Amino acid sequence: MKAQAELSTYAGPIIGWGAAPFRGIPAARVEAILLIEDSLAVANLIVSRLEAVTTASVVHCTSLAEARRTFSTTRFTLAITGLHLPDGHDEDILGTLEKAGIPAIVFTATHDPQAQSRYVQMELLDYCVKDEENSIGRLMQTVIRVLGNADVKVLVVDDQGSVRQSLVDLLTRHNFDVREARSGAEALTILSAEKDVELLITDYNMPDMDGYTLVKRVRENSAYSQLRIIGVTSSSDRRVSSLFLKAGANDFIYRPLMPEEFQCRIDSNVDTIKLIKRLRYYAERDQLTNLPNRRHFFETVAAMMQEDQALGVESAVALLDIDFFKKVNDTHGHEAGDDTLRRVAACLHEAIEGTPHMTARLGGEEFAFYLRGLSDKAAHDFCDSVRRTVEAMTIELRNGTQISITTSFGLANVQIREPVDNQLNAADQFLYMAKANGRNQVFSELSLTA
Repeated sequence: MKAQAELSTYAGPIIGWGAAPFRGIPAARVEAILLIEDSLAVANLIVSRLEAVTTASVVHCTSLAEARRTFSTTRFTLAITGLHLPDGHDEDILGTLEKAGIPAIVFTATHDPQAQSRYVQMELLDYCVKDEENSIGRLMQTVIRVLGNADVKVLVVDDQGSVRQSLVDLLTRHNFDVREARSGAEALTILSAEKDVELLITDYNMPDMDGYTLVKRVRENSAYSQLRIIGVTSSSDRRVSSLFLKAGANDFIYRPLMPEEFQCRIDSNVDTIKLIKRLRYYAERDQLTNLPNRRHFFETVAAMMQEDQALGVESAVALLDIDFFKKVNDTHGHEAGDDTLRRVAACLHEAIEGTPHMTARLGGEEFAFYLRGLSDKAAHDFCDSVRRTVEAMTIELRNGTQISITTSFGLANVQIREPVDNQLNAADQFLYMAKANGRNQVFSELSLTA
């Protein structure tokens, strides 16, 4: 697999959830980049760099005619093109890409201020000059940014259709996932239904609710505390910007919009969104196994329990320990212990993949499950299946030694109106009984009546 550390919002494997993955983690997508470049040396350099920093497929064409032939068979996220080809120049090339609906990054040999001014009006993704310092690096940054924009959902709010559409078109061109609202009330409805909106761009003058009031309403709801907000107005009153910012907006722009300034402000806010997501991700993950950590498990399960109990859904919690884990460390070293923890974590993740359940590492050799919608025998059978899978696997250590391990489970049905601590204490009591009864087993209320 191609390296994607620079492209992804997060580094490392994404594990710990079933059908409801951690918000903000990019889902797998197939991206395609069209490279139009008649110099094989330059093309090979660009392709090698793209393959190093993205997972996108790259289609290289050496002429405009060849590029045209690819439009009917491949949907491209963006194109990288020069401006001088054997069968096309400047506006011919860009006009062809525009007609095909493919946003373009110009990668040209020389800087032309007049041409660059014209290209700004054509809403190019970027304009890079080959002889500038680190031009390839800038080109890669633009590609990574545009591909990463697909993971950012943006809501545009404006009562004027043509103005709203121009913003939607611009953001869509830059590969954002865009929603639109015609009023403040409609915006609040969309935000309530789509909790993953991360950037709100709102006009000030609207008939039902002005942008200032919308921002205040949004900021009164703690669920939107991480939402970035940009205010926009055509008013000449310079006090409007301070009103927006005091209400809780993160940025403000006066119309008429300058495309380059607008894009820079969007990029700055998106960079902040991605940074916050990355920090939150690592704050909620166990560093060794990449599973959710104890704090995140407690917070998330508390919310899940509340939802399940409101809907009358019966669920269960389970604690599991690796049997005689200290012996693994003492006999084979702490690296072996770490490898063992990682293998067990991967096994637990595989068990919940495609399910609504959650798993986490609580600390040491102790892990936990929240089994959403499972209780009694169904929960017992799930845990026993995981136990048997762990028992059957072979762990190959770095020195070539192979070891096998077993696990003990304590399982308890979720009790209504009891906090997470109490639920896990009940599971812990059953875990103690599993160990006292010989280990390598699942112990629950069913075990007491068996």
